[in-house]
Amino acid sequence: MRVWTRTLSGKLSRKFSFSLENTAEEDNQSIHNENNENNRVRTLKDHMNPTRTSAPSCIVFPPDAFHFNFKTSIIQLLPTFHGLELENPYLHLREFEEVCNTYNDLNCSINTIRLKLFPFLLKDKAKIWLQNIRSGSIRAWDEMQQQFLKKFFPSHRTNSFKRQITTFTQKPEETFYKCWDRYKDLLNTCPHHGFETWRLVSQFYEGLTPKDRQMVELMCNRTFEDKDPDEAMEYLDLLAENAQNWDTTGTCEAPGKT
Repeated sequence: MRVWTRTLSGKLSRKFSFSLENTAEEDNQSIHNENNENNRVRTLKDHMNPTRTSAPSCIVFPPDAFHFNFKTSIIQLLPTFHGLELENPYLHLREFEEVCNTYNDLNCSINTIRLKLFPFLLKDKAKIWLQNIRSGSIRAWDEMQQQFLKKFFPSHRTNSFKRQITTFTQKPEETFYKCWDRYKDLLNTCPHHGFETWRLVSQFYEGLTPKDRQMVELMCNRTFEDKDPDEAMEYLDLLAENAQNWDTTGTCEAPGKT
């Protein structure tokens, strides 16, 4: 509060005078005004036009993420995943990791690089899925992979591919090497099928036509069933490679290893 006083020489002088009562009264008035603002009834305009807020990310980045050297050129190399039924999540993860492995950053671990770049892989439905994950629930790349495959490669899809593997048969007029390529594509589509190698070999062999089963036996001097599972898989690879050459050269040669 301002107070005017007269000095000894007769001049007027202005001074400030503080009182606890006045200060308390001003503080009470300030609090009252603040409460009125907080308790103000929100209008329809307030409800219909809310202020924009951003939800916290589901990813908790490691400490070395602060040193991440972001390069926009890397985004152009990333594959894109939209969350469609026809897309293969395993294939996209494999391509994504291949790109990340070319990214050299001595200040960050590969775990951090993948977590930083992964959101740029996702589009449309897949991006919405990422935004809906509980905030702060992902702390490592393995956890992100697990959640991604759980969403886009659910158990019913796995069971469908496993049935296709166990009931695999060669199509009419399908060449041996095309049949083998189709079988390997099926296995790569569902790498977590859980079948042992011996069973995979057996199911493919039993699904061949009698003519091609006979060829498999003859080209290894009828020792196919004597091979161990890994050796049998390698033999089928070599046989398919040679069979593709037979279509173009018209000659038949046994695989190098029998």
